[in-house]
Amino acid sequence: MFGHMAKTKPIRERYVKLFRNGCNQAVRIPREFELPGSEAVMRKEGDRLVIEPAPRTSLLALLASLRPIEEEFPAIDDPPPEPVDI
Repeated sequence: MFGHMAKTKPIRERYVKLFRNGCNQAVRIPREFELPGSEAVMRKEGDRLVIEPAPRTSLLALLASLRPIEEEFPAIDDPPPEPVDI
């Protein structure tokens, strides 16, 4: 169907340089491997180091982190609805 489009293989690996950042070892993530957001989860599986995007905060977790509103709100005039002839 899309025969005119060139098929590209996803990049599966790339050699990168390790460097020191203060007391930490660091690696610069190449653009083709960039992760979304500003946080990631890292874990070790045997000799492998796995880095994946941090899970998005759930709505419940976000709501639980909010502080109550201290502001007083004025009373709202809430008259009963007018009758409707059906």
